[in-house]
Amino acid sequence: MPVTLERIPGKEERVILSMGPQHPSTHGVLRLVLELEGETVLRAIYDIGYLHTGFEKSFESKTYSQGITLTDRMDYLAPLSNNLGFCLAAEKLLGLEIPARAQWIRVLLTELTRIQSHLVWLGTHAIDLGAMSVFLYCFREREEILHIFEAVSGQRMMTSYFRIGGLALEPPLGWLKGVEKFAKSFPARIDEYEALLTRNPIWLRRTQGVGYISAEDAIAYGLSGPSLRGSGVDWDIRKRQPYSSYEKFDFKVATRPEGDVYGRYLARIEEMRQSLRIVNQAMEGLPEGPVKADAPHIVLPERESMKTSIEALIYHFKIVTEGFHPPVGEVYQAIESPRGELGFYLVSDGSPKPFRCHVRAPSFANLQALPKMIEGRLIADVVACIGTIDIVLGEVDR
Repeated sequence: MPVTLERIPGKEERVILSMGPQHPSTHGVLRLVLELEGETVLRAIYDIGYLHTGFEKSFESKTYSQGITLTDRMDYLAPLSNNLGFCLAAEKLLGLEIPARAQWIRVLLTELTRIQSHLVWLGTHAIDLGAMSVFLYCFREREEILHIFEAVSGQRMMTSYFRIGGLALEPPLGWLKGVEKFAKSFPARIDEYEALLTRNPIWLRRTQGVGYISAEDAIAYGLSGPSLRGSGVDWDIRKRQPYSSYEKFDFKVATRPEGDVYGRYLARIEEMRQSLRIVNQAMEGLPEGPVKADAPHIVLPERESMKTSIEALIYHFKIVTEGFHPPVGEVYQAIESPRGELGFYLVSDGSPKPFRCHVRAPSFANLQALPKMIEGRLIADVVACIGTIDIVLGEVDR
C-alpha cells in the first residue's frame, strides 16, 4: 500500500500522509496528500495526472469517425454515453438529422449504460465500506447488460456502436428479448440492494452526515450529475436541454436533500429505477425505419450496396481513407452521463480532423469538491467520500 508519512517541523502532533497514487480505495491512479492531526484530516490536496492519456490532443490526429474509439476509453464504465456526446457534437457541426429509430435506440442503450455504471459504483462503493455481498450482486446484474451490448455491437465494453449519422449496424433480431428479460427482473434486484444497505445500521453510520456539501457549494464547485442532485439541486440535462428525443420520455429527476454520502447513494438508487423506466418506454415505442442518416458523403454505405454500386464503393473508400469535411465552425454539446454533465467542444477548420477537441468531463469537475467533503472528517471517511463522487480517472486525466 503506497502510503508515506512525514512529520511537520514544529507541529509534531501533525503528519503529512501521501495516499496513492495506487491505493486500492482511490478508484484509479489518484494521489491524495492529507495533513492529519491524529485521525482527523485538517487539509487535503488531490494530485492528478498519473494516467497520461492525452485523449484531447489525440483527437486532433484522428478523423472525426476515428475519434469515436477514443471516447470509449475515456470513461470506460460509460463508453456509449461518451460515444453519444461526441457523435451529437459532430452531428451538430454537420447539421445532420438522425432517424428517429436511431435516436430511440441510442436512448435505450445509454440508459442501460447508466444502470451498469451505477452498478459498478454501488458494488465498489459498498466493498470499500465493508459490504462484500453487494459487490457480487451488482456485478451479476451488470453481466446481463454487458451481454446485451455484446449482442448488439460485438463488444462488451469498448463498443464504438454509435456512429456519426446514427448507429454502426441495425441491432440483431431478437435483441430486445434480452432487454425485456433484464427489465423484468431488475426492479426486484434494486429492492434487494436496498434491503441490504438502506437501513443497515453500519451503512448508515458510515454514510449519514459524511462528506456533506450544501447545494450552494455544489453549484459553486461545478458539480453535476448525482453529486449535484444529492444536494437537492434539480438539474438534469436530459430534462433541461433535451437531446436524442429525451423530451418524449416520461421520467423523474432523482434528487435528495441530504447532501451527504447517504443522499448521493439514494439519488443513484432512484436514478437506476428511472433509467429502467426510460428503457421500458423506449422498447414500447421504438419506431421503425433506418438507423443511419441519408448522407452518403458522411455515413458509410451498407456492405451489400458496395457489392453492386461503384458509387457506394467510392464513398466508402473516401470516408475511410480521408474522412469527411465539416464546415468551419465550433460547437458545444452536453449530455447527462452517469457522472454528470459530459460536454464536447469541437472546433473545425474544414479539414477531416478536429482542429481542437476539449471535453468537459464530470469526473474532473466533481473531484474539485473532494477536499471540501473530507477536511475536518476522520481518515476513515476519506474512502467513503472518494467513492461517493464516482470518479473515473480516464476521464480526469485527458
